[in-house]
Amino acid sequence: MRVAVVGSGYVGLVTGACFADVGHEVILVDNDANKLASLQNGDVPIHEKFLPELLERHRGGRIKFSGDLLSATQQSDAVFIAVGTPPTEHGDADLSYVESVAHEISAGIKRYKVIVEKSTVPVYTSQWIRTILTRNGADPAQFDVVSNPEFLREGTAVTDFLYPDRIVVGVESEKAAEVMRELYAPLTSGWYYGRADSIPAPEPAKVPPRLIITSTKSAELIKHASNAFLAMKISFMNAVASICESVGANVEQVKDGIGSDSRIGPKFLNPGIGYGGSCFPKDLMAFRAVAKENGYDFRLLEEVIRINEEQRHRFMRKARSVLWTFRGKRIGVLGLAFKGGTDDIRESPAMLLVQDLLREGCHICAYDPAAIERSKEVLKTGVEFAKDAYQTAKGADALMILTEWEEFASLDLERLRSLMKFPIILDGRNLYDPTVMAQHGFTYHSIGRASVPAEVARLEKKLERA
Repeated sequence: MRVAVVGSGYVGLVTGACFADVGHEVILVDNDANKLASLQNGDVPIHEKFLPELLERHRGGRIKFSGDLLSATQQSDAVFIAVGTPPTEHGDADLSYVESVAHEISAGIKRYKVIVEKSTVPVYTSQWIRTILTRNGADPAQFDVVSNPEFLREGTAVTDFLYPDRIVVGVESEKAAEVMRELYAPLTSGWYYGRADSIPAPEPAKVPPRLIITSTKSAELIKHASNAFLAMKISFMNAVASICESVGANVEQVKDGIGSDSRIGPKFLNPGIGYGGSCFPKDLMAFRAVAKENGYDFRLLEEVIRINEEQRHRFMRKARSVLWTFRGKRIGVLGLAFKGGTDDIRESPAMLLVQDLLREGCHICAYDPAAIERSKEVLKTGVEFAKDAYQTAKGADALMILTEWEEFASLDLERLRSLMKFPIILDGRNLYDPTVMAQHGFTYHSIGRASVPAEVARLEKKLERA
C-alpha cells in the first residue's frame, strides 16, 4: 500500500520505517526542511535500536522524504497524522498541529483514503478531524477517519511496532476496517516473521499479534487509559517503597511477591525516582482534562501525579541526609535520559534532579550513553560532561545513579571506589545489591531498601570466610 506519515518525530519516524520494512511504500512528510535534508543524508535524529538499520535499508526505496503534504496525500491510500500534541497551560492536549494537518490534506482527497490519527489524542478528536476535512471541501464519501494509537516504548520502539502485544484500530465503517486489515496484514498473517531479514524478535513475543477493531472513541480512550494505568502501577510501587523504608522491609522482595500474582504481573513495578518522558506526564494531564471536561473528577490520576513528583523530592531529601549540605559538593551523575535505551530527556526526573542540585550550589559531572548532546542544550552552565562512568566518579563527594542503563549495572566497583573522594552512592534505580555494595566499601543508599553499613558487611564477609 502507499502510505503517507505526517511528522518525522519519534512516532512518525518509527512508524514510517516499520511500515516500509513490512513492504509498504512510505512518504514521510515534514515541514522542517533542515530535518528532511538531514534524514535524506542518512542522519538519524533519535537514539532508537534498529531504527538506523531500517532507514538505511529503505531510504530512497520504500521510504522517501518530502515537504509536500498535498502531493503525498494525493499519492497515498492512507495518511497517518503523527504530529506533536503538547500540553497546554491547562493540561489538555494542544491539537493545533493536528488541525493544521487536517486542513492541509483536505485538498488532496480526490479518491477514497483513510486518515489515521497516530498521535496520542483525546476522545472526540476523530470527529473533529472529520469536521475540519469536510469544512475545507473534502467529500465525506471519499474518506474515513481512523484511530490507530501507538504503544511504543522508547528504546524498544521498533520491536514494539513489529512485535506488538496488540494492534488497536478504531473505525466507523467496514470499508476503513478492511483498509487497516490490509495495512497490518504482513504482521497479523505472520508473513513478516518468516522473512530471513526481519528484525529479531524480543523475548517474549506474541506472533502473530491480535488486531482489535473498536469504535474510534474506544480506541482513543484505550491509549490514554493504558498509559494512565501503567503510570499508576509505577506510582503505587514508589509509594510502597516509601513504606518499606519506614518499616525496614525490602521493596525488591515485596515487588517479587506482588509481581508473581498473575492478575498483576511483574512489569512496571520497579521503584525509582519517578516516571518521565514525553508520554506519561502529558497523557495523564490530558486524560484528567478529558474526564473533567465530561463531568468526572478523576482524583486517582491527581494522586498518581502527586506521588510521582514527591518521589523525586524524597530522593533529594535522602541525598541531603547523607551529604548534609549540597553547596560546593562535587556530585557525579550517571544518567540523564528519562529511561535507558533512549536519548529523550523530556520530563526526565534525572534532568530535574540535576537542575535541583545546581540550584543548591553543587558541581555536577554527568554521563549518559546517549543523551549528552540533548542535555547540553538544556544544561548550558554548571555541568561538566564526562566521557564515561569512571570519569564521572573521579573526585566525587557522591555518585548518583539516575537512569537504568545496562552498563551502569555492571561497573568495576573497585575501580569506581578508588576514583571517588568519598565512596557514597545514591542509587535511584536499585541497580545493585546493598550488601554487595557495602562489602566493596560503599555507603550505599537505594529506593525502598535498608542501607547496609560498609563495616557490618565487611565483618559478615570475614565471618563467612572463617
